[in-house]
Amino acid sequence: MAVGQLIADRYEVKEVVGSGGMSSVYCAFDTLLERHVALKILHDQYGEDEEYVERFRREARAVAQLSHPNIVTVIDRGEEDGKQFIVFELIDGENLKELVVRGGPLPVRRVLELGLEVARALSFAHAQGLVHRDVKPQNVLLNGEGQAKVTDFGIVRSLDAVGQTETGTVLGTSHYIAPEQARGEPVDAQTDVYSFGIVLYELLAGDVPYPGDSFLSVAMKHVNEPVPSVLERRPDTPLRLATLIERCMAKLPTERPASMDDVVSELESVRAELDAKDDGEATMIVKAKPAPRPNRAPRRRTTRRSFPVWPALLGALLLAGVIGGILLANRDGSDPGADAADAVELQGVASFDPPPGDQEEHSERVQDATDGDPATYWTTERYNSFSKPGVGLVLDAGESRELTQLAVTTDTPGFTAEIRAGDSPKGPFDSVVGPSRTVRESTTWDLAGTNAQYYAVWITKLDRMAHVNEVKAT
Repeated sequence: MAVGQLIADRYEVKEVVGSGGMSSVYCAFDTLLERHVALKILHDQYGEDEEYVERFRREARAVAQLSHPNIVTVIDRGEEDGKQFIVFELIDGENLKELVVRGGPLPVRRVLELGLEVARALSFAHAQGLVHRDVKPQNVLLNGEGQAKVTDFGIVRSLDAVGQTETGTVLGTSHYIAPEQARGEPVDAQTDVYSFGIVLYELLAGDVPYPGDSFLSVAMKHVNEPVPSVLERRPDTPLRLATLIERCMAKLPTERPASMDDVVSELESVRAELDAKDDGEATMIVKAKPAPRPNRAPRRRTTRRSFPVWPALLGALLLAGVIGGILLANRDGSDPGADAADAVELQGVASFDPPPGDQEEHSERVQDATDGDPATYWTTERYNSFSKPGVGLVLDAGESRELTQLAVTTDTPGFTAEIRAGDSPKGPFDSVVGPSRTVRESTTWDLAGTNAQYYAVWITKLDRMAHVNEVKAT
């Protein structure tokens, strides 16, 4: 297509802005309405193939039904000297793939914002009976305000269409292709749900979950390999968001969210929780900020009456006695923070994953459980089903000593754990000093009287994975 060429006596070609397997996209000037538009023209080699021509026409008819703020608008469709063309609104901005390549992983909140816009667009399309089948970052454009616009419904088809690109035909991009799509099986809205999960993963991790050099090798990874955890690549991902991504990427369509509406609802819930957390932290910061001390004029010396000093001294002694009695009483209680001198400085030193485990359970992150920062954590591996006897975090008390209490905080409550003791960081940890219990956000064990240098938070039951954010002891 030559620059300056006039299409349909209306659209003046300016420059090529993109090219795909079936078509090329040009920036053109609409001489009738005096505005720039995107002109998509089917490649010549497909112009004589009625199947491709019909698919191209079907795209125009399908997208013309989709009037939505997050879907690129179709303006016109036609034919010029045997060339099929579609005219879209021109989005003058980069796509999500370019955004990630340029700047790397996106902030969690930005991922939620973009994810909601794309999910709402797909939900709307599904409600109109249409499935995209090629959901990927390259097909999400960003306008001048940073708003997401889903485009390129080039292989879209009606959910109730029969006989067109059915079983045995593979369409889509391999890095985002659903397992059923890779096998050439019929697809439906669940296919878009899967690909959307891949997009969320990439926005957070900065890369696709199944990299590879060939279409076939990558497609087979989608079919056969387990779903990778985005938390491995992006630990600050909210657990609820990571779980949603894992569900979207389930191998079986029946194990994914039932609809894009459900995905939208879950993303909104994650965003609401993030907003509430941010508001809470802001409130704490405001409350913690000391009030500025006012500028005061120098005090004037005044003559005061003299009073005896001994009544004040007697009151102070009585108050000190009362406070001392309270402190002594508390030392016999169960509050590990009653006396700072009783605190034991623990160090995370190893993970414990004895046979039949692989003896490796994120040992590089054990110190995060004792660094004093509740935002960091030691984590187990991610399990589809947890059938091993247990897995543990090993803690060093510095010397052999008898701990009285041990407290665990976690942002993945619900797993089951007990506290064990041993004489070596490599185990065995045969002595149970804290009984098995379900771990909440903050859980404290009263420990049996045992002298040991090494203690293990021994996890015996979990759902997918467990975090230990902080461990403290007395």
